[in-house]
Amino acid sequence: MNWLYVAGIILFLLGLMFSIALHELGHLIPAKIFGVRVTQYMVGFGSTAWSRRKGETEYGVKWIPFGGYIRMIGMLPPRPGDEPGKLRSTATGPWQGLIESARDAAQEEVRPGDESRVFYRKKWWQKVIIMSGGPAMNFVLAFVFFTILLVGIGLPAEVPIVSPTTETCVIPSSERRARCEPGDRPTPAAQAGLKPGDRLVSFDGAAIRSWDDAKRLIRSHGAGPARLGIVRDGEPMTLGVTLIAQDRPNLDDPGKIDENAGFLGVRPTEVIQRQSVGEVAGYMGGLTARAAGSIVNLPEKMVGVWHAAFSGEERDPEGPVGMVGAGRLGGEILTSDLSATEKLATFVNLLAGFNLAIGLFNLIPLLPLDGGHIAGGLWEGLKGAYARIMRRPTPKPVDIAKVLPLTYAAALAMMVMAGLLVYADLVNPLTLTN
Repeated sequence: MNWLYVAGIILFLLGLMFSIALHELGHLIPAKIFGVRVTQYMVGFGSTAWSRRKGETEYGVKWIPFGGYIRMIGMLPPRPGDEPGKLRSTATGPWQGLIESARDAAQEEVRPGDESRVFYRKKWWQKVIIMSGGPAMNFVLAFVFFTILLVGIGLPAEVPIVSPTTETCVIPSSERRARCEPGDRPTPAAQAGLKPGDRLVSFDGAAIRSWDDAKRLIRSHGAGPARLGIVRDGEPMTLGVTLIAQDRPNLDDPGKIDENAGFLGVRPTEVIQRQSVGEVAGYMGGLTARAAGSIVNLPEKMVGVWHAAFSGEERDPEGPVGMVGAGRLGGEILTSDLSATEKLATFVNLLAGFNLAIGLFNLIPLLPLDGGHIAGGLWEGLKGAYARIMRRPTPKPVDIAKVLPLTYAAALAMMVMAGLLVYADLVNPLTLTN
């Protein structure tokens, strides 16, 4: 057994449980502030591994570390006209009977004197804050992890310094090889005398501040002579270069080809570059947009997971991955040939991405997710505002019990998706090389 691989899985699961614990804490703290009685705070599902009661709340850890919950009393209002805690006969009809049974179960935890401490009686904005606390905690965690990654560790970046791996010959694009052979003509860079370690600082008078600047200036120039400003061993100098024309992949869309683009023949040097705190928000914003798009396209991506699981197709690197697959990635990270710094960066990035995805997924306005309760609270606020404007009586709390059939259907769909991801992660997992 590869104990380092097992240690990676355990390390990821511990990070996951830490994230879950803080997610539920994001619900627990505002719930207690607003006076809701919370009977349980649990990390995990299944049978209880450890628990301790403090005050009116039982705090514990369960054996299956793939989720968590807090139990607040009075999540569902009683049937209109009923007293809190009063049991009644189940109504006729399968869906109605299901709803009324759920109401009864919700009211069984309501004790005399708890009428003002039930969740459904709280103001709409208090409900929104309580249910938003979990996803908000995931976003905070993601920001912290991304800050550690970008500011504390840094990201791989290409800088405009000639790499020692730069080839000195022009390799025809039609030939799939990476090394020079006798008879290959020298590159414009080699002819001009560029050496590994030279920093490119200007091109025909235009400043080069990044490798992206260098690529765009060189390609847009086309074939012909140009003046290249460099710094070699601390000394600035200018070289005359004569670019040649080549067909190169488009910088913005690699699927397209730019014909007769200027070609110099240098490779950049890759370094680990630390970013500023201000750049964390932009980095996280871009990932958030991509993750939100993936969630919108989740049904389509789950079809891809199905084909990967049962037809052996390659897993989409941008597709969903379950907790099992993420745990396996954690094991791969520790057993990979990456440096210690690269392993740490990859691991932190994995935890940051999972917190971001969990936070976004929970905002889907569908019960039993947090977003469903948030949507209910916002709808209640809109109804109350409309009633005040129209000078009508204050409406009753939104009765989310009426959408329980849809909730159960959504929960079943999520269980099926989770099961499919577990199976795909076992038989055709994503790897670091995907």
